[in-house]
Amino acid sequence: MGKSVTQKILEAHLVEGTFEPGKEVALKIDQTLTQDATGTMAYLQFEAMGQPKVKTELSVSYIDHNTIQVGFENADDHQYLQSIAAKYGIYLSRAGNGICHQVHLERFGKPGKTLLGSDSHTPTGGGLGMIAIGAGGLDVAVAMGGEPFYLTCPKVIKLALKGKLSPWVSAKDVILKVLEIFGTKGNVGCVFEYAGEGVKTLSVPERATITNMGAECGVTTSVFPSDEVTKQFLAAQSRENDWLELEADKDAQYDSVVEI
Repeated sequence: MGKSVTQKILEAHLVEGTFEPGKEVALKIDQTLTQDATGTMAYLQFEAMGQPKVKTELSVSYIDHNTIQVGFENADDHQYLQSIAAKYGIYLSRAGNGICHQVHLERFGKPGKTLLGSDSHTPTGGGLGMIAIGAGGLDVAVAMGGEPFYLTCPKVIKLALKGKLSPWVSAKDVILKVLEIFGTKGNVGCVFEYAGEGVKTLSVPERATITNMGAECGVTTSVFPSDEVTKQFLAAQSRENDWLELEADKDAQYDSVVEI
């Protein structure tokens, strides 16, 4: 039996459990991200664990939310985040570098990897072929300490994209159509996996636009395959060595299929 992109990535990162929707599993987390609105508490919790360094492949602390400097509070948080990054081997993205999920997509995201972030739009990384999940600060702190992330193994819904975008139609319209179909409730414990001929007509930024707003549907995450379009995007970022081809098998099994 063939496997979906979701199943391939999750099975490669399983620490406990098996790929059975509805069952609890534990995943190894490769990368984490935080932003300054949630990061301060996450790093206080990480410090309490007593670890000398983060144990992920890569962790990034972004300053992109509370950038107004009219009082001491934000500045104090930012100084703390800077010191934490230097002490524990965490990358620091200073204010002005860009929004966390967008910068991470461009600079650090890798197909086939797992990403856990304390930002609701962490699933943006799915546009590169990652399993990228938004979580609470404590979950991210635990992942930075080298412990797995526990979740309910998701159902996988295939969204088969047909044709190509018409003039004046954008990727935003695609995800708005998805929202119209699925709504904002009742999708917990599901992954939207995009496939079909229409996928290859979408750039990585367009794919990321779609996975970004999957959060509004309440799904665990959304993911696209990693193909030649992905390779070209990474090459443009001078990261062609990060590319990994990752597509669903032709006989992959899904819990349901919806055509758009």
